[in-house]
Amino acid sequence: MAILVTGGAGYIGSHMVWALLDAGEKVVVLDRLSTGFRWAVAPAARFYLGDIADAEVLKTIFIENDIEAIIHFAGSAVVPASVADPLSYYDNNSGKTRALLSAAIAAGVRHFVFSSTAAVYGPQKTSDPVKETAPLNPENPYGQSKLMTEFMLRDAAAAYDFDYVALRYFNVAGADPHGRAGQSTSGATHLIKVACEAALGKRDSVHVYGIDYPTHDGTGVRDYIHVTDLAEAHLKALQHLRKGKGSLVANCGYGSGYTVLDVLNMVVRLHGYAFKIHMAPRRPGDAASVVADATLAHRVLDWTPKYDSLETIVRSALDWELALINRRVGELQGVHRALAAASF
Repeated sequence: MAILVTGGAGYIGSHMVWALLDAGEKVVVLDRLSTGFRWAVAPAARFYLGDIADAEVLKTIFIENDIEAIIHFAGSAVVPASVADPLSYYDNNSGKTRALLSAAIAAGVRHFVFSSTAAVYGPQKTSDPVKETAPLNPENPYGQSKLMTEFMLRDAAAAYDFDYVALRYFNVAGADPHGRAGQSTSGATHLIKVACEAALGKRDSVHVYGIDYPTHDGTGVRDYIHVTDLAEAHLKALQHLRKGKGSLVANCGYGSGYTVLDVLNMVVRLHGYAFKIHMAPRRPGDAASVVADATLAHRVLDWTPKYDSLETIVRSALDWELALINRRVGELQGVHRALAAASF
């Protein structure tokens, strides 16, 4: 039997594919390559190019592969873009997931692991770790579209022979410790990715929004989780479903956080290059501190993070940025060789 990973050519999805293969699983990937990369998919995985709502592609996948479970990452995830174009987010994140769910249930797929987000909670009134029981009040279409999918999963599990785990991520960062995968999308907005690019001269500077929060240095605190630990949480979720333990919604984070300046200082310390930092006012809706209460994931899924230090996260992200630069140099050299050969 095989595991279908949607969005398996993207940042988190590509790490998941490697984690599944490392665990001895057969893996099928479905990705339309809108933000992902074909080269990011592990060679041992079977790849299908297409959209998660394409009925013919899904039919082919289910006919040609004995799919036991789906781990669903495909979707749009940029908050400002969701505000600017909300209907596209409801279509891509909610509508197309409904089509995927319908096809999967019709094909007899019983297990589903969903990539959700802490954005379903919305603004927090305190700095206490956020529990799964916190009010669900997303303040943007991105968070709302993810919450709508959680509702669909809940209702599908009640109606069909089907169960799921929805993992609500906090701030995912870092790269595969073995250098096989990382965040490769250009124009990414994640702080650690942005800071590493600035350190390597790929960006002019980094903006810090808000320097008057009630934190040790005045900048906001966030819970950064290493992408490899997150992939491990998905493996644990799959095992949970295989054992028939029922559906679950759980947070994924470390329960502690770092300020924006903590992150920037760590990047400078590890790389040794002091890039420009622009201090800017707070953005509407930003909280002073947002960290996860991941007690449920620890207790129910038996999930134990291995890479939960800022230094480890940043070092792996820097290593990946260097690998991307080397990859780009190699590609340019290949183009030059091809042009030289064509000129004879």
